Amino acid sequence: MYFGCVVVVGTCFGVPSIRNSILGERTDSSSSSQNLTNSGYVSQTSLSNYSDTAVYAANKILPSIVGIKVEYTVNSLISMFGNQGQNATATATGSGIIISDDGYILTNNHIVSSSSEDSYYELSEATKVTVTLFNDETEYDAQIVGKDEQTDLAVLKIDKTGLPKAEFADSDNIKVGEFAMAVGNPLGLQSSITCGVISAVNRKITDSDGITYTLIQTDAAINAGNSGGALVNSEGQVIGINTLKLQGEGIEGMGFAIPINSTEDVTSQLIQYSKVKRPYIGVTGMDLDEKTAKANNLVVGIYVKAVDDFSAAEKAGIKPGDVIIEADGEKITTMDELNEIKNKHQIGDEMKIKVNRDGQEKELTITLGEQP
Repeated sequence: MYFGCVVVVGTCFGVPSIRNSILGERTDSSSSSQNLTNSGYVSQTSLSNYSDTAVYAANKILPSIVGIKVEYTVNSLISMFGNQGQNATATATGSGIIISDDGYILTNNHIVSSSSEDSYYELSEATKVTVTLFNDETEYDAQIVGKDEQTDLAVLKIDKTGLPKAEFADSDNIKVGEFAMAVGNPLGLQSSITCGVISAVNRKITDSDGITYTLIQTDAAINAGNSGGALVNSEGQVIGINTLKLQGEGIEGMGFAIPINSTEDVTSQLIQYSKVKRPYIGVTGMDLDEKTAKANNLVVGIYVKAVDDFSAAEKAGIKPGDVIIEADGEKITTMDELNEIKNKHQIGDEMKIKVNRDGQEKELTITLGEQP
């Protein structure tokens, strides 16, 4: 997909062919690196400050990171002898971040929603979710409070109080080149850290399911099981949720995290409603580029293939065969652009849509409904 690589999301151990997976006190230790000066001599630069930064950030964030284990039922559809297969249990692991002292935990949706099937097996939704705390081998039963596929976020809840809530930073203020630490449970090895820098911000990455995210890029190593864990700054404050990595020949150090600022409204809605309420238009559309539009005697825009019954679009008078060319006064040519404008609105807001119908332009007003 991107540069010939594959985006890998989440982790599922022991489950065949399921989604390609990823997912206090300061000490003074110093080492040195050698740098050439202008005169050609070699000087030594102490790295103790970098070490102190990593130690401080790790000590602050680690108590707020949990390990997550998810169990599924796998139904083998065909046995090796051609008969009906048998049920078995499979497990997946990931990470999570404590967001309240009374047991709410933020993680990735793909950790707890790896439902899948092919010709040989069916994989159920999660049958059991357990959480392990820092320096505590007890497995606490967890409830899935809410989950959202579109943002790849989920909230869990365990019955325990007095937990160390993670501190959040303002992810809108991070800068390329600044210190970054990824914290989680790669390969089930709890409380592991890797260090690097912020490689880029506002990266548009599309996963294997076709969902596009705007993410923080880092070269801090993200491995299977890191999904749902924290990307933190030099103060041990969470700036992102580790979510994706690029994997393929010649690729190294390309991991991605959901900016923490973008999770706040989603998290609040998952706790309150167990889902995210989003505005809804109700059209199925196809992007028309100049070549396709010309070949079909249409204009460039979004060809409306279908309109959902009783939807905001139907009530506003949008019809199959219309070509949407503007939204809120902005010229648009793709469904992504239409959705981006729509998502700036709330349910119940009015949205201006201009369509081309049989060569004539027509402006319509949509009152946005709630996405089913």
